[in-house]
Amino acid sequence: MKRNFLTTGMPPILGGVVLFCLSMLMVSVAEADENLTSDTEIESGYARPETGSSETPGPELSNWHYGAYLDVGYALDSNIPENGLWRSKSTTFKLGEPKVNMAMGYVRKETSPQSRWGMAFGLQAGVDVDGLVPAPPPAANEPVADADLYRHFSDANLSYLVPLGNGLKVTGGLIKGYPAYESYHAIENPNYTRGYLTDFVPYFLVGAKAAYPVNDRLDLTFFAVTGYNYLANPNDQPSYGLQLVWEASSDITFTQNLYYGPDQKDTALEFWRFFSDSILEWKRGPFLLAASFDVGTETQADQVGTPQNNWMSGALWAGWQFGEPWSVALRPEFYWDPDGLLTGSIQFIQAYTATLKYEFSPFPFNTMQATLEYRFDNSTGSGGDSTKDQITGWFRTSTLCLSPSCGLSASEFGG
Repeated sequence: MKRNFLTTGMPPILGGVVLFCLSMLMVSVAEADENLTSDTEIESGYARPETGSSETPGPELSNWHYGAYLDVGYALDSNIPENGLWRSKSTTFKLGEPKVNMAMGYVRKETSPQSRWGMAFGLQAGVDVDGLVPAPPPAANEPVADADLYRHFSDANLSYLVPLGNGLKVTGGLIKGYPAYESYHAIENPNYTRGYLTDFVPYFLVGAKAAYPVNDRLDLTFFAVTGYNYLANPNDQPSYGLQLVWEASSDITFTQNLYYGPDQKDTALEFWRFFSDSILEWKRGPFLLAASFDVGTETQADQVGTPQNNWMSGALWAGWQFGEPWSVALRPEFYWDPDGLLTGSIQFIQAYTATLKYEFSPFPFNTMQATLEYRFDNSTGSGGDSTKDQITGWFRTSTLCLSPSCGLSASEFGG
């Protein structure tokens, strides 16, 4: 039996979220009119603000945030593939001409002890959004009906801060994926293009999560979601996830992400997928060092002999902001897919990326980036490359990317 949540349940849920957001907005604006003496705070960049602050709050309106994001890029591949596509990539995968990789607008209300209900709603379009819809094989990647519509939602969730201990925040609906160091939005990352290990983890999830700050150094989040790919519908069973974030010191943060659940039609425990993502980050002043290591395994129920498929990936990041607007970043990485389960090809990928970035804020509510990036990708394996040598099974490509990105955000609607 297949679950009908996405096909029949999503429209009323999204409609309910929109109506709830509008009602909360009307209440907040009404309260703001009665509190015109409050100060206005502007937040620069598309960063997630802290919630649950113990400071004396202003009117409820200060919990509202809205913004927009535009990412236009041009990627030139030395291979010049005839199909104009970047192999084994789900973001920035269209080559040879300028493309809108992401256009997004959002509104959200943060939770706080003074205003416990929150929400987030956003819409998106662009090349990166096109890559969200899965395609078989395997059969579990068969997209749900109206997947081309659902991919345009970047947020659609409600949240509530439960007055329990240090504050338990519960969120349900369409939520951001968690097992990755890099963000779905390029403007938030050291490099412009995302790594292979990021492109093959969930950017979005449908379900619920409960986040609890154990203390000022340790945060725990538990997930119950519909599956690894939110736009696929292989069964009616939930999957589970756990995130642990530990600030070992003011400079060092360790994050452990786990995923475990059925992502095939056969939901027997022996066929559940297991995925682990471990991240270590060091930041001090203008310097950044980070490392991520991923490993996953899944026994295939629909293949003869039920073989166990595995995959593994890792990356290092090094960044230096050497001037107020300028920064550089390096990222070596690898992705090993010996069974072709994630990338669709049996291959071992190595990639090396160098990025030069210029960031400035012409207005208090605006952040702009201009990025020049060069990367070298090399794949070996029997999967080969559909645009090059199918006999030896390799591809080598040098890619030059040029991208201006712009983010607009504000922390209040008025006041």
